[in-house]
Amino acid sequence: MKRLIIAAALAATPFAAVTAQDAMPEMGTGDAIPGISDAAQARLAAVLADDARAEDAQRDRYRHPAETIAFMRVEPGMKVADYAPGGGWYTRVLAPYLADGGQYVGLFFAPDTLPFDDDAKARMRAQPAAYPAEEARPNIPESQLTAYSTDRIPEADLGTFDRVIVMRMMHNLMRWNVADNELKAIRSMLKPGGMLGIVQHRAKADATANYADGNHGYLRQQDVVDYVEALGFDLVGTSEVNANPRDDADYPDGVWTLPPSYALKDRDKAKYTAIGESDRMTLLFRKRG
Repeated sequence: MKRLIIAAALAATPFAAVTAQDAMPEMGTGDAIPGISDAAQARLAAVLADDARAEDAQRDRYRHPAETIAFMRVEPGMKVADYAPGGGWYTRVLAPYLADGGQYVGLFFAPDTLPFDDDAKARMRAQPAAYPAEEARPNIPESQLTAYSTDRIPEADLGTFDRVIVMRMMHNLMRWNVADNELKAIRSMLKPGGMLGIVQHRAKADATANYADGNHGYLRQQDVVDYVEALGFDLVGTSEVNANPRDDADYPDGVWTLPPSYALKDRDKAKYTAIGESDRMTLLFRKRG
């Protein structure tokens, strides 16, 4: 979960693997995926089946990459930015998927605006140049990867992206009070009609504002929709592909109580393993204008 982005920024620690039993149903291997072409489906299936993803694939049951990428209408020839790529889980899917004719960019937040000390900001500033570490790209030639921060977007890249995806990161942007600037930067990268895909830990609709302010990892779906639309996007659609009805989204220690973080360590671990990873909204927006 994206609380680990802080650890990644400060110590470049990859996400822990999940070994829990299935908590949510998956589509059958022969099921058609709506939203992308047959050729794209075949390519995506091959990428997801790559032996280099053996460890990552343990989390497919929670992240549903095939269905999520299809819902966001990401085709192999597109130019796509992956915001706050962390340990590289989606890098290892998208970069090879886009390798022939498309382009993958790892997009990092502007460190100077974040509520961290100068040393931490300096380490964050160095992240794009070092991304991805060797362990983050076992199936990707380094020459195919590009990374930069939102305050250093090359001028030639403005208005050229087909998609930007933001995976489980909106809560941090909200609690760090940088969502406005970061989403405006993302909007500047998208071409007319380009789309923004968001996956985010979902609070209950009746959760209090104090609980759903990002500090517990959860946000209310309508709040996210309203906020993003106010910044120049139109909602295209929503998906329940990453929903988990077993998650009641109400823990004193927030979403990090659940796997893979297990904030309570060994206390009630079996209970939280049975719940699985968080209930998540999956949203798609189009750049307005």
